[in-house]
Amino acid sequence: MYLGMDIGTSGVKAVLVSKAGAVVATAARELALSHPAPLWSEQDPDTWVDAAIGAVDDLAVHHPREVTQVRGIGLSGQMHGATLLDEDGRPLRPAILWNDGRSQAECDRLEQRCPSLHAIGGNLAMPGFTAPKLLWVARHEPEIFERVAKVLLPKAYVRYRLTGEMVEDMSDAAGTLWLDVGQRRWSALLLHATGLDLHHMPRLVEGSEASAMLAPELAQRWGMAKNVVVAGGAGDCAASAIGLGAIAPGDAFLSLGTSGVVFRVTDSFAPAPASAVHAFCHALPGLWHQMGVMLSAAASLAWLAGVMKTPAAALLAPLGERVDGPSPVKFLPYLDGERTPHNDASASGAFVGLRGATGRGQMVQAVLEGVAFAARDNLAALRAASGPIAEVDLVGGGSRSPLWAQICADVLGIPVHRVEEGEVGAALGAARLGRLATTGEDPAQVCTRPRRLASFAPRASVASAYDDAYRRWRELYPALKEPA
Repeated sequence: MYLGMDIGTSGVKAVLVSKAGAVVATAARELALSHPAPLWSEQDPDTWVDAAIGAVDDLAVHHPREVTQVRGIGLSGQMHGATLLDEDGRPLRPAILWNDGRSQAECDRLEQRCPSLHAIGGNLAMPGFTAPKLLWVARHEPEIFERVAKVLLPKAYVRYRLTGEMVEDMSDAAGTLWLDVGQRRWSALLLHATGLDLHHMPRLVEGSEASAMLAPELAQRWGMAKNVVVAGGAGDCAASAIGLGAIAPGDAFLSLGTSGVVFRVTDSFAPAPASAVHAFCHALPGLWHQMGVMLSAAASLAWLAGVMKTPAAALLAPLGERVDGPSPVKFLPYLDGERTPHNDASASGAFVGLRGATGRGQMVQAVLEGVAFAARDNLAALRAASGPIAEVDLVGGGSRSPLWAQICADVLGIPVHRVEEGEVGAALGAARLGRLATTGEDPAQVCTRPRRLASFAPRASVASAYDDAYRRWRELYPALKEPA
């Protein structure tokens, strides 16, 4: 039996996976976000640990026999979050998260300081990445910066608390702007550009390698053996790829989680910073991937549900499983700024085209379409970077909706496939990495593709209307952007 834990933004998920590869049980604990100032997004790192342990506690209560059989654990997690620790391994301040936009000025400074940033780090300096956050702390909280002994990403902090070891995997480390992504090692040059050194960084391993052993007191708490292996694990997107069996060059998927991602596997380091495409290490040795990233995907629907004080499922139900064409209302899903293709932390969301007769259903549909249009922007960026994508599997919380899947197919113009276990893809991928680290098996035998539950083909009857709607939607961002 293998255990996967996904340290997300809105919650922690834990899954038990059998030797046959089946998900046996799941558990989840919610997390809260803090926005103490405009563009800020923070979390208390210890809440990740409490939620992770609590989720496994729940599994141990309801599935005690299976939990005692766990031999390997894998972790996945939200990327980029700056978790700053002192000499005693205690957090110095709340973690600054991936969707925090406060450090645009520091991004500009980093680009000026380090002309080789793109070639080494493979990416533009964006406020979401970890390195600019440290420059912000050095500038605005110098007393804290002086006390920083280690910088960990969210899942690495959870690993530290579960094992006592400070270790990071290549896929998550690639999102810091401190990794030499092509060489898969920390870059002293990039670290120096943010006032740090190699001793501030955790040890690096591949995602499928053993990183540490579960602490004895936790193994005893859950009735596990004393030698439970904890794998290197992966950033959430790379872990989702492992859960989907996306381990061959060209494999692709679309994630509609809190954020949104269009992901493609590559067999070499292929940076494309000009179009704000991310180039990261994959969770397996010898593989990399490209990503286009939207900062508010399912988060946009959750926001609307909160504003309307109606559960998201109740908002979607009246629309059925397909619509006859685009909503007359347009929605920009830039509630937390945007990465691909705009790299604009100050971008904001908007409804456009509201009329006195506009109903709730048209606004809900506009949100779904706005996210799909943003995904089309990302798909176009990846196509420009390294060629076409013929089809995508759909994962994340948004994958529950057949309507959203059909809208994505119609907007993207390619088949979209809902897959089994699509909502726990990252945690499933983490469990698979835990297995690989424990057994040393061939990844191709473990990282198999999930069963497709339904396929959605683009409909010729609405293709022209969606092309026109997308063209008009693309005019909104430059028209609404505030002057610098």
